[in-house]
Parts: sequence; structure tokens; C-alpha cells
Amino acid sequence: MSPRRGSSRLLAVARGDRPADLLITGGRVFVPGTREWIDTDLAIADGFIAGLGPRESLETVDVAGAALTAAFIDAHMHLESTKLWVDEFVRAVLPHGTTAVAADPHELANVFGVPGVAALADAAAALPFTFGICASSCVPASRFESPGAELHVEQVIELLETQGAIGIAEVMDFPGVIHGDAEVLAKIAAAGHRRVDGHAPGLSGRSLDAYLAAGVESDHECTTLDEAVEKRRKGMWIFVRQGSASQNLAALIPTVIGHGTDRVALCTDDREPDTLLGRGHVNDCIRLAVQHGVRIEDALVIATANPADYHHFDHLGWLAPGYQADVLAFDDLGSLEPSLVWQRGRVVARDGRLVDGAVPSSPPPDFLRSSVHLDNPPGREAFASPASARGRVNVIGVSSRTLSTRHLEMDLDAPEADLARIAVVERHNETGRVGLGYVSGFGLSRGAIASTVAHDAHNCMVVGSTGPGGPEDMALAVRRLAEIGGGQVAVLDGKVLAEVLLPIAGLMSDRSAREVAEEVERLAKAAEADLGVSIEAPFMQLSFLGLSVIPELRITDKGLVDVTSFQLIGVAASARGDEEPAQPPNSAL
Repeated sequence: MSPRRGSSRLLAVARGDRPADLLITGGRVFVPGTREWIDTDLAIADGFIAGLGPRESLETVDVAGAALTAAFIDAHMHLESTKLWVDEFVRAVLPHGTTAVAADPHELANVFGVPGVAALADAAAALPFTFGICASSCVPASRFESPGAELHVEQVIELLETQGAIGIAEVMDFPGVIHGDAEVLAKIAAAGHRRVDGHAPGLSGRSLDAYLAAGVESDHECTTLDEAVEKRRKGMWIFVRQGSASQNLAALIPTVIGHGTDRVALCTDDREPDTLLGRGHVNDCIRLAVQHGVRIEDALVIATANPADYHHFDHLGWLAPGYQADVLAFDDLGSLEPSLVWQRGRVVARDGRLVDGAVPSSPPPDFLRSSVHLDNPPGREAFASPASARGRVNVIGVSSRTLSTRHLEMDLDAPEADLARIAVVERHNETGRVGLGYVSGFGLSRGAIASTVAHDAHNCMVVGSTGPGGPEDMALAVRRLAEIGGGQVAVLDGKVLAEVLLPIAGLMSDRSAREVAEEVERLAKAAEADLGVSIEAPFMQLSFLGLSVIPELRITDKGLVDVTSFQLIGVAASARGDEEPAQPPNSAL
């Protein structure tokens, strides 16, 4: 981002030679650098803060003792996980106090490549929001995934130089970095002075040293306190994540209590629309941090000044001369729900509601609606058990509140086993390829659930019962996804029970956050009540089971991926490791 450069008028207002556009009086202003609250006025001109203290002004607003802070910044997120197009996302989060995000659009990039990211950047530019787009570094995430597009070094450079990307997005290919893969290192080098985000779950010791030495600077994948402390000791920035499915704040926030706020920021990563509307956005992360013992002043720093510092949002994060006037007023600071939200000195939300006309419509181009290429969806026979599956089988083990999985071996015929079929259907290039396996932990005992939101390649992911009707319901679920142009569905006995329509790249809706949240809630209820699903956020969990760079076991259209050894394996437990030799991710791209 550009450094702060005050206009002649801003300087004139700062000197007191000309009146401010707006003077906010009667507030207690938070200062991140000193952790103070000071009683002073804020003078605003041309959307920026001209100075602190009394000034002549064209308009005066008395906030009557309210706490004033800089607006919140999400250090790392994926717009696509909200299921909302960018204008509706902004409408959803502005009332909660977020006016800036650092977004990795690698979901959209996996479907449409650079044109998809460019469309997002164009749409975001028209909105009252700082939408920092990072250049996706791993599209596809590994050689085991089959996306609709690929981003190589040339495309990453195009995003940086032509589309204004603020840095390199999460480098998920940590084995490639560690082993010196030339393609991956070239993408890191392309960042130049910009930041390089990481993605290194569980990485430690010499491997972590190599990852950091290559130039990676941050990580949002820590799940344990020891992991976060080691990474901080080695100079890494830690983004403490609290999403819909992956909720790591409680485990990681003691690092702030014990070691301060340096090189720590808050992020949401992946939040569903019902979570956004029900709990909030970054303000919810702050609230939880305070509940777990962090001083409110420290929690505010890691939600404002720190993410601004990391991402070079040099105009954000402080209420100080020369900074953009993104201001929050809290009548009750403890609620973390702002009573007033200013963006560039203009009120955009009041008392939890968006001001009419504050966010203009910025629709996606039509080409983003054509992404599910399944003219001949597979029939029930494609979802039958693999011929090699007998006796003990390799099983993906899932658990609530974490995106990590376990590599289990289970008896296929054990009556007490919580087993379901899982399949991935390639949907971009009509290859007809279907990867088959088994999953445990969903609790699904009948019917099927399916989604075109399936990180990162976003093929059709479907889970169905091991009963005789499972394959038929799985086939219907995939067929319905093709009919609606992408989304998520629940099916039982040949009937669609509930669905979420996501026609934009098969990832996002073109409707309001409230409508999408209601669809998501109906879908979750159908999965629980009618299909027996017991895991929290089942569709968020489902969407990550194809991401072949998070331990331990995943599945793509090419089959089961043992992430620990980084190789394809068979479904039968005895087949572990007999199909593909271990290689660094992307080495075959």
C-alpha cells in the first residue's frame, strides 16, 4: 500500500488554518503505541484524520464519552468461505467494525485463475472498504489436486504488478519450500518488498528454520501453544485464528498473555455467513480473547495496529494524524459492538445496522457463473465401494473444531464403526474421474451430503452412508450440484432435503447474507435431524477434506492422499504407500 502523504488541505486543517469536515468530540481515543485512552477530539478532513484536539469544523458529532478505536482488520481470510460475494460480505461485516481484510482468493483462482481474481479486485475497488488481495502461491495446492486453473510464477507476478496484490498468499507447499523447489522459491522471490504469508501446520525444528530462511513470514495454522511459541521465538508472525470450523484462539491466546503482542494478529480465515451474522467478525475474536484473559488494550492492538503493520496497510490501524478516518465508537466497549462506524470519515453503520446506501452493489461478471462442467454426472455405480476395499481400510478421521484429520485403519465390517463413504468428482474438465474412500467422525448414518466448496481445487465432494442406498443418494447429490451450478446439498432416499445455491464459481451466492445464512442453517438442520450427522459445522469440515496439504489423510479425485508421506495410497489398509513415491508438493506440476 502507498505510504501516508497528506494533502495541502489536510495540513491546513492540521495547523488550524482551515475548518475540518468533521470533528468527533467527547470521546476517549485509544492509542495502540502506549495502550492509553485519552480524552480528545478527532478532526477529519478528506477522509483522513488531520489532528487530535479542538478545531473549527463544518460538522460536529458528540459521542458522549464513547470509546473510540481504529476500525478492525482481519489479518487473513478467504472471501469464498463466507459464501458471499464481496459487496454482500462488506455489508455483513461493516456493522461489526471491520473495514479492512487481507484476503487470499485462491479458491476463486483454483476455479478461474487470474481472470477470476481480477474480477474480484474490480468489484472490491468500488466499495467503502480496504480489500487487500494477496497473490495466491499454491494453485493447485499440490500435484494430487485437479483445479480449473493454475497459477505459475508468471501469473503470480501478474497479480502483484497488474492487479495490485499486497503480497504472496499462504505458501501451503511447505515441503517444496524446505526442499528448495525452484518454482516455489521463485514465487516467494517475486514478492520483493511485499509480505509472504505462510501455511505450516505442525512445522518445527530444522524444517521450520528452512521454511523461515526461505522468506516466509507468518502462519495462521498453529493449533498448539508450544507450536506458536516456537514460531514466535524464531521471528514468525502468528495469526491467531477463530473461524467457523477451525477454532484455535483459546489454545493460542496465552502466547499474548505470556509474551506480549509483538508479531501477533487476529484472523478469521474461514467464517460461514451464519457465524458472521450471529457472532460477528474480528470483533468476535477480540471478545473471545478478552474472555480468555487478554487485556482489552492488547486485544485491540492485535486487531488494529498489528495487522496494519504486517500487511503495510500504512494508512490504517491508528487514530492519529495522517491516518485514514476508519473510526469505531463504542457506547459499551465490553460488547465489542460499535454504535457508530466511520469509513474514510463517512458514517457507514449505526447501532449494528448498515446506513442506507453506504455500500453500493458491485455484482460479479457473468463468466463466474459457469463453473460446474458435469454434462454427464456419474451414476450410482461410480460410488460403490472400491473393489480393493476388504477387511481393514484406510479411513479419514475428522473431529469438531479442527481441520486436521487422523489417518485411521478400521474394520469395514465392524458394526460399531462410524463409517461413511466419501468421494470426489472432478468438475472442471469433464475427465469423469472419481476418487473413493471412507471417512469417520461425521456420524452420518443415512443419505448423503455434497458440496462444490471443496478446498482447494473445488471439485464435487460427497459423503454418503455405507448402506445400500448410499451410492444412489451420492449420485443424486452430485447431479443436483450440476443442475444448480454449484452449492451444497443434503439428500435422503432420492429426495433433496435442503440446499444452498452457490452459482458464483460454485463457491459464493448472489443473494443477501441473511438469505444465505438461513439456507446454511436449514441445510445443517437437515444433515443433523434427517441424516444423523453429529459433527459441528459439517459442511465446513467436508469442504476441507480435499485439501491435500493438511495432515494427515485427505482425498482428491485422484484418490487418498497420505499427507505425512505425501503420496497416494489405496483404500485397503495393506495398500498404504504402494502407489506413488513421496515427492515434495507441486514437484510434478
